[in-house]
Amino acid sequence: MISRQSFVALRHRNFRLIWLGLMVSFTGSMMQNAALLWHVSLLVPPERKGLALGMVGLVRVVPVTVFSMISGVVADAWDRRRLMLFTQIGATIVAGALAILTFRGLAHVWPIYVLAALGAGVGAFDLPARGALVPTLVPRAHLPNAISLNTIMFQTASVAGPALGGLLIAATSVGWVYVSNAVSFSFVIVALLMMRDVPARPSASAGQARTSGERDDVSLHAALEGLRFVFRSPLIRSTMLLDFVATFFSSATVLLPIFAQDILRVGARGYGWLYAAPAAGALVTSAVMVPLTERIERRGPTLLWAVAGYGLATVVFGISRSFWMTFLCLALTGATDTVSMIIRNIVRQLETPDRLRGRMTGVNMVFFMGGPQLGELEAGAVANWLGAPFSVVSGGIGCLIATAWVAAGTPALRRYRSSRSTITK
Repeated sequence: MISRQSFVALRHRNFRLIWLGLMVSFTGSMMQNAALLWHVSLLVPPERKGLALGMVGLVRVVPVTVFSMISGVVADAWDRRRLMLFTQIGATIVAGALAILTFRGLAHVWPIYVLAALGAGVGAFDLPARGALVPTLVPRAHLPNAISLNTIMFQTASVAGPALGGLLIAATSVGWVYVSNAVSFSFVIVALLMMRDVPARPSASAGQARTSGERDDVSLHAALEGLRFVFRSPLIRSTMLLDFVATFFSSATVLLPIFAQDILRVGARGYGWLYAAPAAGALVTSAVMVPLTERIERRGPTLLWAVAGYGLATVVFGISRSFWMTFLCLALTGATDTVSMIIRNIVRQLETPDRLRGRMTGVNMVFFMGGPQLGELEAGAVANWLGAPFSVVSGGIGCLIATAWVAAGTPALRRYRSSRSTITK
């Protein structure tokens, strides 16, 4: 049962502001993500469609990989709110450029790739700043609730965005989706400007006084300190690895234009709903998880079973030839991914000191974003050679195998419980 305590983090003004602003902004971004794939599918010949869609993942993952470490260091060394202001303005410019080119009659796909890469580069600095800023806006005791609320906010936007994007494409054109996304970033900018008494930089807490070797400057030493922290923490390292291998094999969303156009034949509106299906399942699950998160004791096994369920739903999605069965399977991928996402984020945020959160998020970004983006390239290439259904089914099987491998190799994760005293180091 949902009580007022389920929304306790929203009592904090600064968190409430950024939560509302990000909900609008994420809705616009999800509209654009769906529109961008649809746009690419319209600009290439049918025989190259799978590979062209997969290339979207490749051009996005390159800047994420290049900037992941430096962006995490910058988020720990600079004013996180000010850094987010810069990234939101940069993202607005990218969306505006996409809109202008589209309205001028864009006929080639390469400008979309260039702007997608630029947007990913901006996002590479935005995510660590946001990931490090949000935990400073609520007390530690309310952090699990804030993470759950952030998840439900993100999934709400993920449902609304693609559905609205599909309707807008069908009613007008792709260009207006890009315009809508550009406008959406202003809500975050206003929220950031309205915040009060936000810590400009992380500070060492009691018992964590800095030494001369613990500098918070932008340097190679600071970057390596973040890497050492992540890879010496078994739980954090294993959750990142699980995130990467699972999403690498099961990144089937990139192939949805092919399923909508050529297999299910449901058009732009049907595509919008299929693209939103994972988020629809995630939204329902997020609402359930808000009051239940604190009650899950066997967090490690729950995480592993959730990822396995994600892989199984992907297999059935690849086999299905029914719109509603496909929608249901995609919704199940979103539901299971939400459970694992919430548990992964709680582990990372609770186990990471504030002064290292930006760097931890930067490293995690390679796994969290690199897995799906490289997985899109892999899915597109396999679909181009062996067909979209085979690509999806084989990816789901690969996810199941990878989950079993991580579970077998990480006893600490299998034994992980909600109480920190029971965590096996």
